[in-house]
Amino acid sequence: MATMKAAQVPQPGGAFELVERPIPEPAAGEVRVRVEACGICHSDVFVKEGLYPGIEYPRVPGHEIAGVVDAVGPGVQGWEPGRRVGVGWHGGHCFHCGACRDGDFVNCAHERVTGIHFDGGYAEYACVPAEALAAIPDELQAVEAAPLLCAGITTYNALRHGGARPGDLVAVQGLGGLGHLAVQFARRMGLRTVALSHGPGKRALAEELGAHEYIDTAATDPAAALQALGGARVILATAPASDAVTGVIDGLGRNGALIVVGVDQEPIRITPLQLIRGRHRLQGWPSGTARDSEDTLRFSALTGVRPMIETFRLDEVEAAYARMIENRARFRVVLTLG
Repeated sequence: MATMKAAQVPQPGGAFELVERPIPEPAAGEVRVRVEACGICHSDVFVKEGLYPGIEYPRVPGHEIAGVVDAVGPGVQGWEPGRRVGVGWHGGHCFHCGACRDGDFVNCAHERVTGIHFDGGYAEYACVPAEALAAIPDELQAVEAAPLLCAGITTYNALRHGGARPGDLVAVQGLGGLGHLAVQFARRMGLRTVALSHGPGKRALAEELGAHEYIDTAATDPAAALQALGGARVILATAPASDAVTGVIDGLGRNGALIVVGVDQEPIRITPLQLIRGRHRLQGWPSGTARDSEDTLRFSALTGVRPMIETFRLDEVEAAYARMIENRARFRVVLTLG
């Protein structure tokens, strides 16, 4: 029996185990992907620490998968062996619930999550539902495509649905794994792009990524600074820091939206008057479907948006995971396989 290498979590809170497993066979409606690269995301902590209900262990994490179709299961159409594909957080939907009937697949009542409801990409092969697959353009390397399937799609999707038009002022709060991509997307969408971060050290990076303006939130009131620029049509909050998000709300312009994609457990503090005055809105945005991933990948290939990455081998998974989770990475960590 042919085997593969995989990094699995044996139980909640357990250390990664490097194991040999049988190469899985795709079931009906599934595709087997030969994994070339898999990004490590902060959300992988849900698997590592058992923070997501219903996970069956041992489990192979990983929802930023870039690879090649290796085999297709019964009933699969449109995907052939050799096709370059990626898989993100959204790992499939039921097609039957109210959200699915509306075409809102990311809010499916029975949504499956890659690396949580089935084994993910910290392995040489992964079997995934066919509807979770996104085609990867030839212009993107696998290690570049992997982070775009989570951090990329999340920021790109939020920006393109945020209501800003070319020339409008858009602020990106935070310049980490999400924010460094958001600044690139915003600039290439024709938006007047302002980067917000703590301290003067990120100014050069913000300018390198394409920001028109940089606001040092340690030196000035970011809301007042945004108002001095005319007020933001969109503020995209990418850093997991609710206090910082609270501090930028008053930087919104008329009909402005504060869109939150960075996950924090602490509450964002906002008064009704802050929303009513100026017709402001506060919104969260999840990642998106496979089609959204394809849009993100194509836009990135066309415009030159690329993640800044550090790569590790699969047998270095413990160090790679720690580097991402402890926020020491600059800016995304990717496991290379094959």
